[in-house]
Amino acid sequence: MAAAISNFIQLIKNIKKNLGLYLLLFPAIILLALFVYKPMYGVLIAFKDYKPILGIMGSPWIGFTNFQKFFNSYQFSNTISNTVIISLYGLLVAFPFPVIMALCINQMRAQGFRKVFQVSTYLPHFISTVVLVGTMLLILSPSNGLVGNVARLIGVEPINIMAQGKWFRHVYIWSGVWQNTGWDSIIYLAALSAVDPTLYEAATVDGATRFQKLLYIDVFMLIPTIVTLLILRSGTIMSVGFEKIYLMQNSLNMVYSEVISTYVYKIGLLNAQYSFSSAVNLFNNLINFLLLVMVNQISRHISNNSLW
Repeated sequence: MAAAISNFIQLIKNIKKNLGLYLLLFPAIILLALFVYKPMYGVLIAFKDYKPILGIMGSPWIGFTNFQKFFNSYQFSNTISNTVIISLYGLLVAFPFPVIMALCINQMRAQGFRKVFQVSTYLPHFISTVVLVGTMLLILSPSNGLVGNVARLIGVEPINIMAQGKWFRHVYIWSGVWQNTGWDSIIYLAALSAVDPTLYEAATVDGATRFQKLLYIDVFMLIPTIVTLLILRSGTIMSVGFEKIYLMQNSLNMVYSEVISTYVYKIGLLNAQYSFSSAVNLFNNLINFLLLVMVNQISRHISNNSLW
């Protein structure tokens, strides 16, 4: 009891000492509470037969019926498998590229070329998803796109790539790699900029080659950052981005492109099944949370790096 009182008094003293900083933090706390925590109240509709006219509390409770409906639906296995495959594909392909690019940029000695290269690789990140998908559709068009014209030029019958379901995942992932690799490499470059220069000097004295410095200093110093971002990424495995996939979808590639986020949008907003869509989304977020906790625990035991 005495320890608790002492800690409380110490907390009050710290708040008084840093009152200005806490006042600056206060608006952010208010926004977080209003737009993140307050809407969590709406999760209740996942367990109800929600009717807008009755409101959340006035709608009848139906327990886990919505969850059972999703588990028994024909879309369950398809949406789950598509979401997991696209997420893991993106993780295996897109995650290493920013690390490799950061290491390459860090090795560049010509400052002028380095700046031009960095800017040119950052710029695609600022292209809107709508523009990116529209550009892809124009390039991949079999009738008047670049791919179609090149195919006819070499005497090959052009194929409609966007209508081939087996191509959907490749186009989605690799276009994302092109767009985001440069931007995602910034955090790794920041980590490399904090490396003590004396480590390189000591390695030079010991006769280490440039590749050995990269391997034993740069890569080693990046491991905590890589592990942290990998843990965070594991918490979004079941959350494939909605906008880009929805814009790339068509009736011919739907079997490969229907993921949880697009399914929730269609049944929730287009079909007005609010309770059912909330249950699907809650299930999705719960799986993400469990994966985050599990990967964090594994990382803590293996590498002593974790979020908490």
